[in-house]
Amino acid sequence: MSGRNRYCPSASQVCRASSFTRQPPRVLIVDTSPPWWSETCSVLCEALENFLALASTLEGPSRVPLLSLYAVSLQQECLLPFVQVKGNLARLHSCVEELRSLPKEGCTRPRAELLRQAVLDSLQQYKHYTHHATQGNDLKSSSVEVTVLTSQSGQIVLKQLEQSLKDSDLVNLRRLLVVHIAVEQNFPEREPSLSPEPTLKQNMDEQGDYLMLGAEMDVQLVENSVVAVENVLKAWLHDQTGEREHLQLFLPAFGEKLSSKTNTVHRPNPVCIKCDMQERLVSPALLPGTPDLGAKTESLRDFQPTSKSLSNQSPPPQRLRVIKALRADGVCQSVLYGLPLIIRPTTCWQLDWDEMENNQQTFHALCHTLRTRYWFLLVRSEPEFGSGSRVFSYYVLQPSTSLSLLLKPVLTRELMLPCNLPFLNEDPSLNALTMVEMCLEQLEEDPVFNPLCLRSNLYTQLRMRGLLSRPYTSHSESQGRGQRRDNHRPAEGSTSRQQGRVRATIAPLASAPPGKMSRPPLTLSHSSAHAPSLCRQ
Repeated sequence: MSGRNRYCPSASQVCRASSFTRQPPRVLIVDTSPPWWSETCSVLCEALENFLALASTLEGPSRVPLLSLYAVSLQQECLLPFVQVKGNLARLHSCVEELRSLPKEGCTRPRAELLRQAVLDSLQQYKHYTHHATQGNDLKSSSVEVTVLTSQSGQIVLKQLEQSLKDSDLVNLRRLLVVHIAVEQNFPEREPSLSPEPTLKQNMDEQGDYLMLGAEMDVQLVENSVVAVENVLKAWLHDQTGEREHLQLFLPAFGEKLSSKTNTVHRPNPVCIKCDMQERLVSPALLPGTPDLGAKTESLRDFQPTSKSLSNQSPPPQRLRVIKALRADGVCQSVLYGLPLIIRPTTCWQLDWDEMENNQQTFHALCHTLRTRYWFLLVRSEPEFGSGSRVFSYYVLQPSTSLSLLLKPVLTRELMLPCNLPFLNEDPSLNALTMVEMCLEQLEEDPVFNPLCLRSNLYTQLRMRGLLSRPYTSHSESQGRGQRRDNHRPAEGSTSRQQGRVRATIAPLASAPPGKMSRPPLTLSHSSAHAPSLCRQ
């Protein structure tokens, strides 16, 4: 089996604490030969600029530790030696500008030898880099991944590279990917795909096995658009640590039998399904300096817009504008993230009765219309007056059976990661289907999910941590405090430093304002009051 056909662990993609420990350095070789460079230059440079702006500012572990960039036209030229991507946006931006300034017209020469030289030079450069790298760099990967962007036939370019590299030392080459940007192919006019996996893998088996290079070799076909090229690059942000599976899913064993001789139950081994996990988006929490991006919904305070008003004034309400109606069955759950917020008609005491009743009737009509039409609403945050340019956040409003809506953040193009979710066109094998059905028949079925029936042992853990973190108190001291309550406060100066620091961090409670007479909740005359179900939000 050739190297290009063997299983590659790069399919393992998951975000966790131990992830991104073996991300490979990246080499990008751009074919800038005329005449196609004039067609792809603006698209490729914009996509590369967008990607580098994202990758260089992501907090957490470095997903693209090193990057080197080559341009190939009349000669191969290294525009960017291996540099760290994280926190190096200025250097990366200047490289993109240099790539954009390359001539779009001129003579051409055979590319096969130039591409070969670029690949070998990048491998030699990486050896030199690792040899002189300091211990602080802590490189975990011993091999690089090379991506070639070209407008020529991807299969022809890959075949030429296979032939020219057959006698070369490719120990440090982990993967070679040829991306064919199809300028001549007319892709149908359409909106960007929900799962923007722009790569259409060519069938390499029909070429035959040419080499045993020991590295995976692929060719991908993408359209000449910023979104498609972006997602080729965004695939680098996935976790490449794939020594083993990420998840083991255990189904209940089928055929449990009670032994007739003993009272013990013989439990066969459960059915184990090994899985990999994959990120669907880049978390906005990893992007510093963008508080408005996908505004947090963990609490109301997080959701409220930042305001420069006085501290004793209430912040202005968040403004959301409805921009589109969505079919409920057309919204993929993987594009929603964050914690949901429940939206209800306001009971603010500053509204008069007529305005409050009219507002509640309108809210009720909105919920009813969305529920009967099976619609969701796509809403966008509105900037504050005078705030100028800012980052927009988008949300989806979902109706429920109660007088409430559910607000969930929805990801945008900048945060999406490539995800290939093929449709199943054929039924599973009969044996596997029968086994899974028998396993699932062992489960108890609930018509309505009630989270109140679930316990996570959280209270016990919190009590254990709280008691273990309490300062030690002798038995005699505790008895003395129990007998004399008036002396429960220790003398001044006897408190330990640690306890003094704890007290200093607790802000005094503000004096409560005079109580206002609360207005009774307004209910519709034709609707009966009922508690909203936790399971239907």
